[in-house]
Formats: sequence, structure tokens, C-alpha cells
Amino acid sequence: MESIVTHRRPAGPTGWGRVRIAAILVGVFLFAVRSATAEPVALSPDEKAYLAVHGPVTLCVDPDWVPFESINARGEHEGIAADLLRLLARRTGVTFELVPTRDWDESLEASKDGRCQVLSFLNKTPARDEWLLFTEPIFNDSNVFITREEHPFIDDPAGLTGESIVFPRGTSMEERVRSEYPNLRILTTDSEMDALSMVSDRKADMTMRSLIIAAYTIKKEGLFNLKIAGRLPNYANNLRLGVVGTQPVLRDILDKGVASITPQERGRIVNEHVAINVQTGLDKALVLKIGLAFALVAGLGLAWNYKLKKYNAELMRLSRTDLLTDLPNRRQVMARLDEELGRAGRYHRPFSVIILDIDHFKAINDRLGHQGGDRFLIAFAGVLRETVRSCDLAGRIGGEEFLVLCPETDREQAAHLAERIRAAVAGHAFEPGRRHSISAGVAALLPGETADALLCRADDALYRCKEGGRNKVCVL
Repeated sequence: MESIVTHRRPAGPTGWGRVRIAAILVGVFLFAVRSATAEPVALSPDEKAYLAVHGPVTLCVDPDWVPFESINARGEHEGIAADLLRLLARRTGVTFELVPTRDWDESLEASKDGRCQVLSFLNKTPARDEWLLFTEPIFNDSNVFITREEHPFIDDPAGLTGESIVFPRGTSMEERVRSEYPNLRILTTDSEMDALSMVSDRKADMTMRSLIIAAYTIKKEGLFNLKIAGRLPNYANNLRLGVVGTQPVLRDILDKGVASITPQERGRIVNEHVAINVQTGLDKALVLKIGLAFALVAGLGLAWNYKLKKYNAELMRLSRTDLLTDLPNRRQVMARLDEELGRAGRYHRPFSVIILDIDHFKAINDRLGHQGGDRFLIAFAGVLRETVRSCDLAGRIGGEEFLVLCPETDREQAAHLAERIRAAVAGHAFEPGRRHSISAGVAALLPGETADALLCRADDALYRCKEGGRNKVCVL
């Protein structure tokens, strides 16, 4: 029933290549079995009625955005997006019908004129809001600076002078950098590969591209003189599904499918595509004839494997990290919360949580603007990181709200830590030389208590602080 199929694999492996690909295929098979046996999402009566009445959902994609997605020579959708949509289709009962297009611009036009009900893997923008409804992000990917090896790390692009940055034409990143960093000289080219080649050939100082696509392309094309030189925390691709505005029920169904996909499933799909779609190997005849060349190729291979491990480690870190504050994100904090509750229950050990909320944060945004608000959150995260203990985990769970997990900590000890954090924030000089306050709600784990109940009590304590005048610690 599905029109989304698996991607191509390189032909003709020998020796260790057969062993490696066989192992990968076993892993893919086991992953497919686990995914296929996952429970379907619970749909409302209206959503079930929608699927019963409507036929296949027409889908438009980017036909040339490897490894995210593409349309192969057989007219099939393949790549990371295709595999994620396959999981979503199994769990919701939605059947997708691919509408082939020549390029992404044609896909956008097909969506506007009604030929496509769904667009895959796109960022939400004000212009697209005019005709599309968006799901929650189905995939998050950072945009990173790519430079040559000798270029220093880029901490703040506003401090660069006389440097050039190249983009494929028409990207949203080009528009934002052109507007927010006039100190950079903007160059444009026709494709992702052209942008990376210009940096490699010293025709541009840097480019800003997707972390996954950059790592994939650098390895595939052998651009070993390039590196990832930094990122901007608020320049991320929060890739969603776009649904035509007349189909809110379809958007709600797809949203449930998006929510059912786990971080582990996303990670396996990314590793599968980045690993399998790259053809590697050594020419045995060349090894026999020229030993020196073999040593050189082997050395390059070892160097690249080292780089790839760093890229994969960075990718894993970014999936667990809040892109603005560099603290653990909500997903990681909640996963750790479940682990700590299990450990505290098994061994009958104390455990507490602290919910922190920045007082009057809207006024900070109104006074400093959203970029100033972002800088405040970054500075606050620094104070929090320096104040909590090494055994604690502090993360951002939304907006101006933060959660601190406190293992081996009873009610009084957690209250003391919360007061120390409150005092540290009150004593810190934030930009531009102003003082700010926070409120903190503390709760200690009760026997047999669930994570939701514990967080609810901490949230109630925080509410008491707000009602009582803010800038204080309350305990339940």
C-alpha cells in the first residue's frame, strides 16, 4: 500500500565489504521488524472516519536532497525522510502516493495549486504559513559552518572581517545571514556540492550547511581539507511535514505519527543512510603494485574514520542538547528522569527535582528583543551550570523553564540547592548590567510516585512562588 521504498545500496562488494554489508542488512532487518511491530497510534473517531473516506494522501518531496531524500531512477522516494515516513505510515494507517517533481520549487508550486496534500521535510516560515499547516518537527538538524582545516573555530560570525560565505541559491539560511551578518560577503552557487567545492578550492572562506548533509558530502566526495568549524545555536533545521491548510484532521493524524517515532529510531535511520550510501574500498591491484600508495590511502582512511567518529559524536550530542543554551534538552532530561526514578525506587534512595522559572521573562524579551532574550537565556544557563553540583542534571524543558534532577538528595538538601541557585542568579549582572530573579519549585520523590506526579507537585510549588511574589523557593 505504501509508495515509499528503501534506498539503493552500492553493488559489487568483496571480502570485508560483504561481511560489513551483511551485518548492516541484519541490523536493518531487525530494525524493520521492531518498527513493524510497534503499536499503532490511537486515533480519534473523526480521524478514523477521515482515513476511511479519503484515499491515498498525495506527497511531494525534494527530488535531489541526498541523504535526506530523493527520487531515484525508478521514481521511488528514498532517504532519511522516506524511511521516517514509512514508520509514520505504518503506525497511522496513512497511505502516501508520491507525486514526482523536477525540483523543490515545483514541489512547492504543486502544494500551492492542490496537486499535493503533504510536503515532506521542510522548515516552517511565515510565507509557508499562508497555505500550510505544520506538524511538530519530525527531524532536527543543526546548520554548521564548514571551512578549510586551517580556519579557526567560529564562535561569533559578527566578529569576522572581510570573509566570504557561500550558499546554494534561494535558501532560507542565505536570507537570514544576509540580514543579520552584513559583515560577511555573500556568494551564491547552484548546489550543495558547488558550495563545498568553493570552500575546498579557496574561492570562499566558509559555507553554512546541514550537519548531516555536510558530513555525508565531505566523506562521499573525499573533501578531506574541510572541517566543521562551529554552529549558531538558533540556526537549526526543524524539519516538519507541511499539510495543505484545508486538511487539519490529516495534520493531526500525522502529528500523532511523528510523536510515535523515538530518538533511537531516528538515530538508526541516520546511521544507516550515512554509512551505506558511501562507497569505500581499496583497489587490490593497486595495493600489490604500489605499496607506498597503499600506505597513503590507508592513512587517509584512518584519518577520515577519526573525523567521522567526531561527526557522529557531535550529531549524537546535538540530538540531546538544547541548541540555544547548550544544556540537555527536554528529551534527554525526561529520559534521565525515568532512569533516576527507577534507580531510586529499586534501592530506596532519596531523589528530588527543582523546576526553575525566570521571573517576568516576557518583559526581558520586550525590552531587549528576542535576540537579547536569547543572550539572557544563554547567560542564565551559564550561571545554572556553574551552580549545580556535579551529580545533578540541569536542562531546559521549554521557553524560560528549566528542570534540575537531584539524585541522592532529600527535600531539605534540594531546597538548599534551589536557594543557592536563586541567590546566584540574583547576584549575577546580566546584560546590560541589570539584575533578574527566578522562582523555584522543589519536590522530593514519595514512595511509589510516578514521574508525572512528582513534576506536578514541583510545578504546584513553583506556582505558589509566583502567587507569593516571585524570587523565592517553595517546597512541596
